[in-house]
Amino acid sequence: MSEVAIYLNFQGNTEEAFDFYKKVFGTEFSAPIIRIKDIPVDPDDPPFSEKDLNAVMHVALPIVGGTQLMGTDLL
Repeated sequence: MSEVAIYLNFQGNTEEAFDFYKKVFGTEFSAPIIRIKDIPVDPDDPPFSEKDLNAVMHVALPIVGGTQLMGTDLL
């Protein structure tokens, strides 16, 4: 069976949007939400702000017919 993934980019409200989509479609996230603070830090990169550390890097929500909504706060 074919699958479709729709990737949505938000500007800081991905978690709020996906919590709404969970209610609409009555499903659960495929895996826990991954945030910037969950990935390894390269010491040579500039530091992230607290707001950026809590930004959603990736979230996936299965909906109807093998389709997944995916999203991020990163542009």
